[in-house]
Amino acid sequence: MKDLPPISESTAKPSISEAVKASTGGLLKSSSVVSLMTLLSRVLGVVRDMVIAALFGSSAASDAFFLAFRIPNFFRRLFGEGAFSQAFVPVLSEYKATRSENEVRSLVSAISGVLGLNLVLLTVLGVALAPLVIGIFAAGFVYNGEVEKLLLATEMLRLTFPYVLLICMTAFAGSVLNSFGRFAVPALTPVLLNISLIGCALYLAPMLEKPVTALAWGVLIAGVAQLSFQLPFLAQQRMLVRPRIDFKHAGVKQVMKLMLPALFGVSVGQINLLLDTVLASFLETGSLSWLYYSDRLLELPLALFGITIATVILPSLSRQHAAGSAQFNQTLNWAMKMVCLLGVPASVALVVLSESLITTIFYQGEMTPRDVTMAAYSLSAYGIGLLGHMFVKVLAPGYFARQDTRSPVRYGIIALAANMVFNLILVWQLQHAGLALATSLSAFLNAGLLWFGLQRSGVLVLTDDWLKFLCQITVASLMLLGFLLIVLPVQATWLDMAFWLRLGTMLLICGAGAMIYTVCLALVGVKFKQMIR
Repeated sequence: MKDLPPISESTAKPSISEAVKASTGGLLKSSSVVSLMTLLSRVLGVVRDMVIAALFGSSAASDAFFLAFRIPNFFRRLFGEGAFSQAFVPVLSEYKATRSENEVRSLVSAISGVLGLNLVLLTVLGVALAPLVIGIFAAGFVYNGEVEKLLLATEMLRLTFPYVLLICMTAFAGSVLNSFGRFAVPALTPVLLNISLIGCALYLAPMLEKPVTALAWGVLIAGVAQLSFQLPFLAQQRMLVRPRIDFKHAGVKQVMKLMLPALFGVSVGQINLLLDTVLASFLETGSLSWLYYSDRLLELPLALFGITIATVILPSLSRQHAAGSAQFNQTLNWAMKMVCLLGVPASVALVVLSESLITTIFYQGEMTPRDVTMAAYSLSAYGIGLLGHMFVKVLAPGYFARQDTRSPVRYGIIALAANMVFNLILVWQLQHAGLALATSLSAFLNAGLLWFGLQRSGVLVLTDDWLKFLCQITVASLMLLGFLLIVLPVQATWLDMAFWLRLGTMLLICGAGAMIYTVCLALVGVKFKQMIR
């Protein structure tokens, strides 16, 4: 595991010009490190979901687990990777650039104490009120009188909810490490969740009266492992400090001021997913599982490209804004181009190969051909919105780096309201796929509002080569689309193929598609070296 070099005491306060050069010059290297670690995590995540699909399929038990897992994941995105990180990283970057090491350590100590206290209170409430929480987010279970589902989901939520405390403190530690250029460790940490769930599904489940509850135990075990894994690396940076509850600390006040509105704005996508969960609970059994399996495949390119780019540009944007550098705009343009370069072909592949991808990865054990078809519908709908989700990830840091959390909130409210309207329009005809399509449409709306706001404020000015670049991407993507339509396998034949043959064939198709796309980009004049520079 190779991290970026830690920042030493002698280099903690570089000059403004040096800081700007270092922050922009290291973006590609940082992206590569995070991408590699994220790829490893996501590959194991796919293996994890394959195991779950094979053992539990799209049953009532799997629906109950995915509900019990989605609720703490929602709070994780809010308090861990979402609003908190977007508020904390700019403040920490500012302290690192302008304050002494002791003041930075004091900030970390106070933030960890205040954050930890709030998370403990939230966890206690979540466990105590588990039946009520499940009743709210699974209103369909209550309406349909599915008592066993409700009881099973409640039992598992009591096991999974403490994950909120553990993983949010893990995300806090990861934010500190990211600010010191240590991107690999936080990116690798999710691997432990996948390993834990796979191990519990294979070895603990057969020993339990309710085998699916082994997955809930796996989530809890993973939370402990993930937090423990990052602590030694914090110690290396001299940032493993004793938590101190200090609401009066100036840095704490600043983070809370930025975080409170961002709690809603940055997590609109997660709120949409939870609203989808509520509506999906009214649909037929299996709907929650179909949405989960398709969402997991959407998350693969989203995390590998969108979240990776967003993760590495936020500290750089924060430093560039503090330095008043014109490279702030260049960094945003670079991030948007990388999103287009990687997101467009990924979206094309998800839509065209949806059924083949679901078959390749999940069709085994308890997974039925109908489950494959239904999950493929929602994957196609999610795939349409991949580019929108990725743009939201890379445009939002343009606000948070400037400590502007109000604007994303306004745009988030509009996108959330639109998503509910889309849901109510589409769910009647398209069922669970309508919920996925509504999420995609609202993602594009949110991204469009973020982009318009940055342009209007003069923060983002598109470079002159954008029209040419988009034409090049379009030509290469059309060539990729043509190739995929030609080689698209017949579904009946695909279902009859053995797993390893399906997997090998799909890897060949994806590899050949990536090669064709890359060659076409080169032929139409995309300068990869120039983009790297």
